[in-house]
Amino acid sequence: MFRIDQRNSTPIYQQLVQEVKEAILKGLLRPSERLPSVRELAVQLTINPNTIQKSYQELERQGIIENLQGKGTFVAEHYRPTKDRERLSILKDDLRRILVDAHYLGLNEDELLRMVEQLLTELKMGEDNR
Repeated sequence: MFRIDQRNSTPIYQQLVQEVKEAILKGLLRPSERLPSVRELAVQLTINPNTIQKSYQELERQGIIENLQGKGTFVAEHYRPTKDRERLSILKDDLRRILVDAHYLGLNEDELLRMVEQLLTELKMGEDNR
């Protein structure tokens, strides 16, 4: 279900956080759905269980998942997006880097906007399935 790239410079725990968020957006994971246990996912992805635990802790901190003692980890039923200033600043920096890369790849504004619209459409597909 989740793809982790060991060669990617992004830390593995952050890759997993992003993968879970994307799966929820696409409707592959639904509110109240149980996530694999730390051990199960560590075996599936062949990564350290501590890394999975760190990812789950970050997702729980953001209110995206919840851990129910003795029952497991679940997608939060009533997640409310919040505008975290620190994360917004990081997002802006990431967007700036992407725009610079797009320029040096020769993409013009129309091509870039089409690409963004295509990605938004892919992610919104899950919203229709909720």
